[in-house]
Formats: sequence, structure tokens, C-alpha cells
Amino acid sequence: MTVLKTIRGAFDLRRPAARIAAVLAAMTLAACEPVGTGASGPQTGQAIDPSQPVPVALLVPGGNADLDWLARSLTNSARMAAADARGATIDLRVYNAGSEPGSAVASANQAVSEGAKIILGPLFADSANAVGNAMAPRGVNVLSFSNNTDIAGGNVFVLGNTFDNVADRLVKYGVRNGKRRILMVAEDDAAGQVGARAIERAIQRNGASLAGSAVHPVSKQGIDGIIPNVTAAALSGNVDAVFLTANQGAVLPYLTDRLADAGVTSASVQMMGLTRWDQPSARLQLRGVQGGWFAIPDTTMKAQFDQRYRAAHGETPHELGSLGYDGVAAIAALVRAGKRNALTTAGLTQNSGFAGIQGAFRLRRDGTNERALAVATVRGNQLVVLDPAPRSFGGFGF
Repeated sequence: MTVLKTIRGAFDLRRPAARIAAVLAAMTLAACEPVGTGASGPQTGQAIDPSQPVPVALLVPGGNADLDWLARSLTNSARMAAADARGATIDLRVYNAGSEPGSAVASANQAVSEGAKIILGPLFADSANAVGNAMAPRGVNVLSFSNNTDIAGGNVFVLGNTFDNVADRLVKYGVRNGKRRILMVAEDDAAGQVGARAIERAIQRNGASLAGSAVHPVSKQGIDGIIPNVTAAALSGNVDAVFLTANQGAVLPYLTDRLADAGVTSASVQMMGLTRWDQPSARLQLRGVQGGWFAIPDTTMKAQFDQRYRAAHGETPHELGSLGYDGVAAIAALVRAGKRNALTTAGLTQNSGFAGIQGAFRLRRDGTNERALAVATVRGNQLVVLDPAPRSFGGFGF
């Protein structure tokens, strides 16, 4: 069996993803301003005096070149947010969490013993879960950079964009455009199956219907084996869209190419993807992605942030680096509003959310998040936005 060489997607963040003129201060400061009233509910987490410096522990990964780059990006971004936090004083303290749960827990315990009121990080899902368990008896909330919803809940929140966010945005857009009968194609690995469950939930929530599903091993032979049945179903007239998880980096080019060979493209049935079809940029040249739908963050603030970061630090930030800014800026905005409960569950889960570097987001009481995303496609090998990301949660939901 020929196994496809894969690049692990960002889903579980148990191990690193391989891809990876200054903005006006007022614009940056506004990136995570809260509006509206805070949520009510259990006050889990630490109370603070908003007139005093608030100790925030940032747990960054380490252990190889990519992780060190990400650690720099998270650290620099978080410090930028702390510097922008006029009206609130963030005492940011950076700790190396390594790449294993044990080192992350040791760093978290050290941070809280030294006065930290909240943990920002760590990156990997298993480490975040371990840190959450260790911090629960100490009454400290954890804002992890993971996007694995399996670890969310209690005192652990995930900041990363989740499969549920993406699936819900695309299915909702599809239903509005007459694409209700959805055929799902997923890998048989852990991330592919989590993605499949997210698609199924999105279908159920939005009044669409699952027209069938196909699960394939992450290999050329595994993909080849499902092509006939997928093709027959997709072209039967009983399917409006084919939704691919394609979480593993090598799957999308091979799978879409083989489907295109069989006549399955967006010209015959709408193709949809759970992952970014524009990254890396070489994907824009793939014939099988032309016309397909996928979700992307709001690019406006991200482009401005990247420009400011490069001017200050002489390198491009890691693609996940802006999560460091969002986490600190959200905390600072709540502190600046004079909220003693800023770091509690009630404070963090305000309904109005925040306008982050990659678009509006809010934390939910179950530890997951909602992010406003745009729907994009590829036309003539170019990225085209079909439906822009909403700028706030007013009249908008998932």
C-alpha cells in the first residue's frame, strides 16, 4: 500500500503544524474591545482588582525550529497586545511549556505559584488537558491555543478555529444557496473522524441532510477504492454538494485530482472543504479545487497585524501567532472595562465576544469558541471571497 506523505493539520495540535508599515495604535487597540453586557453564570476562575496589574502566564511550546518560531510569534504578539492595552495593565509572564504534558504542567504550576491569575496556552491538546486538570483545584482558567474541542470544558477553553466553526459556516451558506443534500468524504484517521462528526452536527443544526458518506484510509489505494462509489453518488442527481474533510495535507491534491478525472468537480456538483484550499498557495493551481467552497478568517485585520509585526520583529509571524495577541487583548479589554470577574467563566464568555486579529470570536460556556468566518472559493487559480465574515455577533450566530 502506498501511504500518502502527510502534513498533520491543525486540528488536535498535539504536534506542530508544518505550514506556517505599522498599524495605527488606535486600530490595534480596538482589536479585542468588548461591547454589550457580560454573561451571567458560575464565577469559576480568579477575581481581580482591575485597577492593579493583572498577572497573565503565557505558556509557549519549544523543542524544534518550528515550535521555537511559534513560541517567538506567540510571545511577541502577546507583548504587542499588552503594550496596546491602555487603560489596563497586563503583567505578562512567559514560560516554556515544551512539547509534553509534564513540562506544561510544571510550568503552569510555577506560574500560578508566582501569582498568575490565568493561563494563556499551552498549544498541544494533551498538554492543555493536563494543565486544565492541574489548575482546576487552584481555581485558574486556561485559554489554550488548541482547537481540539474534546479537551474543552470546565476551566479549559480553546482559542483555535474548530472544525465545528468551519463546518457550520459552510453548511449554513450551502443551505442558503440550495445545497441541502450533502455527501461527506472523510479520512479514517482520528482528525478525519472528528471532522466528520463536525460536518454531521452542522448538517443536523442547519436543516440539511446527509446524502451519504465515504471513509477512506490515508493512502492512494484507500482513496482509489472509494472513487467509484463517490462518483456514482455525486453524479446521481441526488446530491447537491460533496464535503471533504481532507485534513491531511497530501489528501486534498490526490483526492480532488482523482475525482476530477471521474468528472466530479464544482462544475457538476458543489465541492466543499473543511480545510483551507488556498494554503499553501500551490493549492490554488489544483484543478479539483476550482469553484470549491471553504472557510477563511477575516483577512483585513490579519494583514495589518502581519505588517506591524514584521516592522517590529523583522520576520513574518507564525500563522498561529495572532492567537497570543487575541488572548491577551481580550483579557485586557475586560480588565479595562473594570470587570473584577474578567478572568472568570462569566467574564470570559460575554455574549458579544471580541473583534480579534482574525475576526470576531467569542468563548462559549462549554469551553469551545465561535468565530466569524468568510466563505471563499478559487476562480482562475485565485482566491475569491464569496461571503465576507461578519464583523460582530449582532444578529449573527452559529
